[in-house]
Amino acid sequence: MVIAISLMACGAGESNVLEGNRTGILHYGNGAEPQGLDPHVVTGVPENHLIRALFEGLAVKNPITLEPEPGVAQRWEFSDEGKVITFFLNPEARWSNGEQLTASDYVWSWNRALHPETGNLYAYMLYPVKNAEAYAKGKIKDFTEVGVKALNDTTLEVTLNAPTPYFIQLMDHYSTFAVHPETLLKFGKMTDRFTPWTRVGSMVSNGAFVLTDWALNRHIKMAKSEHYWDKDKVSLNGVVFYPTENVVSEERMFRVEQLHYTAVVPLDKIPVYRERPNTPYLQSPYLGTYYYLVNTERPPVDNVKVRQALSMAVDREKLVRSVLQETAVPAYSITPPDTLGYFPPQVFSYDPDKARALLAEAGYPNGEGWPGLEIIYNTQEAHRKIAVAIQQMWKSELNVDITLANQEWKVYLNSVSQRDFQVARRGWIGDYVDANNFLDLFITDGGNNNTGYSNPIYDDLILQRAPRAQSREERYALFTEAETMLMEEMPIIPIYTYTSKHLIHPSVEGMYPNLMDSLNLKYVKLHPEQTLSGEMN
Repeated sequence: MVIAISLMACGAGESNVLEGNRTGILHYGNGAEPQGLDPHVVTGVPENHLIRALFEGLAVKNPITLEPEPGVAQRWEFSDEGKVITFFLNPEARWSNGEQLTASDYVWSWNRALHPETGNLYAYMLYPVKNAEAYAKGKIKDFTEVGVKALNDTTLEVTLNAPTPYFIQLMDHYSTFAVHPETLLKFGKMTDRFTPWTRVGSMVSNGAFVLTDWALNRHIKMAKSEHYWDKDKVSLNGVVFYPTENVVSEERMFRVEQLHYTAVVPLDKIPVYRERPNTPYLQSPYLGTYYYLVNTERPPVDNVKVRQALSMAVDREKLVRSVLQETAVPAYSITPPDTLGYFPPQVFSYDPDKARALLAEAGYPNGEGWPGLEIIYNTQEAHRKIAVAIQQMWKSELNVDITLANQEWKVYLNSVSQRDFQVARRGWIGDYVDANNFLDLFITDGGNNNTGYSNPIYDDLILQRAPRAQSREERYALFTEAETMLMEEMPIIPIYTYTSKHLIHPSVEGMYPNLMDSLNLKYVKLHPEQTLSGEMN
């Protein structure tokens, strides 16, 4: 209903885009209504866009190269052996209330991020830090034993378990961001979740923008921060983020210039946009995998042969061709190919004959005695189309009946985190460019391991042996061994490797395509003279 009102409004006066170009306000389609804005609680992509506008890490990603560049930290130094990193904070880095951001703020915040009572599903992102994992799992109680120290207000010393090639990349992930201690404590204990500290008028942040309005299921508005250390480089005066789960409505909003940017593009519109001259459609390689999460403790998928049969009965080539309009790459592993030179093993393929044999060995010959299976997915038309196609494949090849259930984003996240499902749609977008970010999802009791899968050999490969490898070749060989094991035991069914797909208004400059679809709003500018020409039906 809100979207319809927005569309009607554009007929009566200036569109969002025209007004935004004139006033410096970006109108951004952001997918789902966010679960929240607490960096140590949320896990989703829509939340990522919002939090990285409001907060800034020690380092940030260059939007073109993805190489780390200074954020809160002006620079950093490694010890000779690479196990100690010293971050030198920018003395001009400020919270949005004008207070200086200090190294002790990071110590307090990492204590919160790792504390067992916080329940941070991304706590493992800090596990490369000495004793961080032991503290997060309650094996040690004294946070001073964790390898993070404030040497003074502007010097933060971090001690790692072992040299970690991707550690600086992690500093741009919101789970490692600092939060303002006094603000959080005003609304409860350090470890409390979903308290009013993230509301308009309460939040104190340190990024390029500040929160000014949050109308549930309508919009989230932000304004340029006057206290951001690099504010002179920020061209935008503000951003309006819209929850746009209905991708058909989102595309229509873009077409009538109510949005500068869409989170996705309806699959059936892509061929039309591709043929359009000076098209606003942008498709790029994306470091992410779309897969089905399997609850290995729920029958019938508690049986590995059932999981293998289901996976081998999916014709990924056909799915990409017919449903996805050639906008993806078939996937047979969790890690995308050529992730910093790592290529995952392929241990299975589309093989319906073998799938039927495996299902029979599991006790369901030609689907006889099948107890039923449900796939859940968050509400979006593309997810529905994929689920319907796979439902038909499993019926055709295995003679098993599958039911489908769509859930609103927050309900879906809760179902997955509580493991209240049999099979669930899932996507993982790399938080840093390294295969470890995909493989460490499935360590025992990992915050984002919602499969029930646990293998001590796999844990040892990922947590102990790979970090201590003496060369990239040795490290990648260990990853291959671990990923082979994962794909044989099949706690997930990989479907495809993503590409990013957006509509971007020609007035927008600085939204560069990159492997992580990473957005840094500091680089974005609007040009009033650029208009969206042509009509779409």
